[in-house]
Amino acid sequence: MAFGRKKKPEPSSRYDRQEEGFLDDEEQEYYTRTETAFSDAGYGVRDSYSRQASYGMPEGYYDEGSKTKRRESTGGDSLYSRRRVSESDGGRQQDAPEDTPGTGQAEEEWSRAGYRESRGSYRGGEKSRGSAGEDDRFSGGGPDYDGGPDYGGRPERSETIRTKKKKGFLWKIILLIFAAAALFCIWRFSRMDRVHLSGIVSNEGVSADSNYQTFVLYGVDSREGKLTEEAHSDTIILCCVNKKAKSIRMVSVYRDTYLDNTNGEYRKATECYYFGGPSRSINMLNKNLDLDIKDYITVDFKALIKAVDLVGGVYIDVTEEELPYINGYQTENSQVTGVEISPVESAGYQLLNGIQALAYCRIRYTAGSDYKRTERQRAVLTQIFDSAKKQGVPKLLQIADTLLQDVSTSFSSAELISLATTAAGCSLGETTGFPFDLQAANIAAGDCVVPVNLANNVSRLHAFLYGTEGYTPSSTVQQISDEIAYTTGIY
Repeated sequence: MAFGRKKKPEPSSRYDRQEEGFLDDEEQEYYTRTETAFSDAGYGVRDSYSRQASYGMPEGYYDEGSKTKRRESTGGDSLYSRRRVSESDGGRQQDAPEDTPGTGQAEEEWSRAGYRESRGSYRGGEKSRGSAGEDDRFSGGGPDYDGGPDYGGRPERSETIRTKKKKGFLWKIILLIFAAAALFCIWRFSRMDRVHLSGIVSNEGVSADSNYQTFVLYGVDSREGKLTEEAHSDTIILCCVNKKAKSIRMVSVYRDTYLDNTNGEYRKATECYYFGGPSRSINMLNKNLDLDIKDYITVDFKALIKAVDLVGGVYIDVTEEELPYINGYQTENSQVTGVEISPVESAGYQLLNGIQALAYCRIRYTAGSDYKRTERQRAVLTQIFDSAKKQGVPKLLQIADTLLQDVSTSFSSAELISLATTAAGCSLGETTGFPFDLQAANIAAGDCVVPVNLANNVSRLHAFLYGTEGYTPSSTVQQISDEIAYTTGIY
């Protein structure tokens, strides 16, 4: 039995054998030559394995356990001659301090500059990506891990987080402003006279197209401020909003049109509003014209005056024939509304204010009688719409807000805001009157406008409003058409 130190077993790893001196001269010469070649190329074989063993720590990481630098200067472009970014110099690049192997000079300078010996972070508390340990070969892409190099030159995480927080805060402020504006509009519109309609019907098989929104605009002659009862609907306009084409078309239904007034009697269209309010009038339109209308807006004299004045007036070419009627109607309009008279001095193209424009819309005793009157009404409404549209949604909402006390509608506050927003993005298309084919006649119901073949007129109406060519009217419309022809003898 031999006494003495037990012989140390020969290491299996080449690196351990090299460290312990187990390599023979030929092996030592080969590995020295290989490592020198890799080092001259800017890459260390030993560094590669050690970096993997150290969970991807960057080259130049100070191994506190062994008290040695993992990569010594080989006379080339070493770790300590690379450029670094220091927190103390405002982020400018500086040359790293030169180090003489074994002296620790570079280590001391790094420490004074604020470099901490742990994963390349600074004492300032912010993570330094691309710090002293960064190897240029790894820039331009790769995984991002805490304490490692900045693969691609990304901004510091804390700065990015602060920027995102600022943007998020600004968006919250903007949303709050819009929410407050919407709530204010809803509160303002809640003062409007909203009517919840009931008993609205339409003919069997008739349904509205989702691409269109059709409602009725009534202009009433109300001397006592009543908007939904005992008021004459001098103006009946079908407004059709084409959501897809972003256009609006208007059709005036002549107030004296001879139609079924919903209970089997044939009278003037305007009478339904006076005796039954907007519900009965809408049902009359649905039944006679194959429509599916559910909403309305009613305005009186004051509302039109205010709307015209809000947009700065309307330009009208006043004829010599119209001039005396404009001034004559102003007297009555002033008595009803309390607005001061403003005489029109001469004929010609000129700017009319609110009370003058109202008088212009009421003229019916010139050539063209009621047909020409509805044409004047559509001309004034078109200018109001175009002028308000040019000034944007705020102007449309301002008009709606100003007219609250002089308007009755079935729309809710939110629906009115939505309608104003949609209308602001639409263009005003063609306008016309209904019936297309007509004949004036003095019959039992009085001086009426008789549609010549109501069914054909309804077919043309659907083509104009909805682009439905060759529309076939319902059996209800066909029966009404036959009855009108039989009663009046007008085919």
